[in-house]
Amino acid sequence: MRVVIAGSSGLIGTALKDSLRADDHDVVALVRREARGSQESSWDPSEGEVDHDLLSSADVVVNLAGASIGAKRLTDSHAELVLQSRLDSTGTLVRALTDVSYSGTLLQGSAMGYYGDRGEDHLTERSGPGDTLLASIVTQWEAAAQPAIDAGIRTVVARTGLVLAPHGGFAERLMPLVTRGVLRSLGKGTAWHSWITLEDHIRALRFLIDADHEGPVNVIAPIAVRDRDLIRAMSEAAGRSPGLPVPAWALRIVVGRAIEDLLSSQLASPGVLKRLDFAWRHPEIAGAAEWVMTEAGHAPRSSDRPT
Repeated sequence: MRVVIAGSSGLIGTALKDSLRADDHDVVALVRREARGSQESSWDPSEGEVDHDLLSSADVVVNLAGASIGAKRLTDSHAELVLQSRLDSTGTLVRALTDVSYSGTLLQGSAMGYYGDRGEDHLTERSGPGDTLLASIVTQWEAAAQPAIDAGIRTVVARTGLVLAPHGGFAERLMPLVTRGVLRSLGKGTAWHSWITLEDHIRALRFLIDADHEGPVNVIAPIAVRDRDLIRAMSEAAGRSPGLPVPAWALRIVVGRAIEDLLSSQLASPGVLKRLDFAWRHPEIAGAAEWVMTEAGHAPRSSDRPT
């Protein structure tokens, strides 16, 4: 199987690329520089430039490209960069795919931020978008892929939750606080998080490539968890007791409006993955936290765990 990946240098893109190549699939990464060998291809999404012949030859095109939301404080200028980078990347790919009458699958990146802050509402793939800044960004990101759907291209929209990984992403940012036992929650700790381990996320993406489905998919674990319980699970997996809550106002000062994504409450269900009988390796937060801390080298001996 030939897979072309845009956004292959990020947390998810790197893991997906490595997983596919480990199984001897032909993976070509789109890069914004001169290509180094046959496993890369140069493109310039800001100018709408991409190799049409390469895309035409692909069985699957994966679009995870876009400036990182959590890489820096989300000011107005960075929010515009985050949005425009996604519109440019998605628009470039979709226009090229429709131009070549593409017959494969487009696996389009998205995020649970689509739903915004929904409190205790139970969310499914059929729920509408929220009204936060991130919801606006994600809604426009998904809309940029609509021409592919209109052209009859099988398009799977993967709405990613909080990805728990040993290195990189949400868990890595919390790791120093958790392993020192100084964090209890983000804000009040009552917000619902829809999360998934990186291992399960990659398995789910590969599962969706072959599954009989098109449209949005909540790529999350089957059991959502409140913020304070997520932090507790990670703390206990690191052999620590939870520390103190970090006030929402302090988070907003440091992180800016991107903190909406962490303070927003999303009690969501992975309805599509359940219907398709996807099997999670880490369906519950305790096992997920154990996996993260073990892989990161922070799991204590059993005698060191808090009682």
